[in-house]
Amino acid sequence: MKIGFLFAGQGAQHPGMGKDFYEHYDCARAVYDSVDIDIDVKQLCFAGTQEELNDTAVAQPCILTTSSAIVSVLRAHGIEASAVAGLSLGEYSALAYAGVFTPAQGASLVRARGKIMAEALPAGTSGMAAVLNTEASVIREVCEEVRTIGVCEIANYNCPGQIVISGQKAAVEAATEKLKERGARRVIPLAVSGAFHTSLLQEASQKLEQVLQTYTFASPGVPVIANVSGVQETRDLKEVLKEQICHSVQFTQSIETMLSMGIDTFIEIGPGHSLSGFVRKTSRDVKTYSIDTVADMEKVLQEVHAHEC
Repeated sequence: MKIGFLFAGQGAQHPGMGKDFYEHYDCARAVYDSVDIDIDVKQLCFAGTQEELNDTAVAQPCILTTSSAIVSVLRAHGIEASAVAGLSLGEYSALAYAGVFTPAQGASLVRARGKIMAEALPAGTSGMAAVLNTEASVIREVCEEVRTIGVCEIANYNCPGQIVISGQKAAVEAATEKLKERGARRVIPLAVSGAFHTSLLQEASQKLEQVLQTYTFASPGVPVIANVSGVQETRDLKEVLKEQICHSVQFTQSIETMLSMGIDTFIEIGPGHSLSGFVRKTSRDVKTYSIDTVADMEKVLQEVHAHEC
């Protein structure tokens, strides 16, 4: 068994996330208690409303903290990853696991990242939509066709059969209609607050770079597969993260890279279950698990340890 961890991105947050881990595991409690930023992460995770958690600048530190708390339990039980990746925000959770920075530092960093992203994209002016079962070449053509209306670009290559477009609201709506005319089976608007991973965040990436320069990063202790390329980067990590918020997420390529490394068991960590679905659509020959609750954790601990025995 060769294990890879996948860390949840923004959009999967939900009220009560991580509360059962805080109550059941000392190591998870220590992660939450270590985070000291200008919002009460524990209160928001455990008792916040969905509306509160949907705020980009709130969701990001809450998801990273929860993911870090969950993975601390795996680590305490001797389950480690041979390689890690995360979807967008999840890349920061992956880097925290790899020891590039602590969960507390990561929460502070993505709190600033979330503020920068929220300020760059005024509410109601932009959006994202998932396009199902449509060739990437067709989606790129349609994005080009609506350029006269506004910015619309591919934000995420999630898995075979699912690509996310992102941009200014009118352009995304126009692209949606054109894609349906071209035979797209479904185009699903996403419940996000802005057009992430597009050129609309170019200026925001410059602001993020200034924040990144205030942190000291350690070398990752485990391979981290980068969103911007879908491979393990050799470039300066701060440059990679600066690019990440305004470039497409190559998640399909990330999974394929991990498969090429011999990963045969993927464990999705954090709220939601979508990443496991992306893996299954990329390869049917691997095991997938999702850990969002203590019940999920107990199942994984039982099955992974049983397999190792």
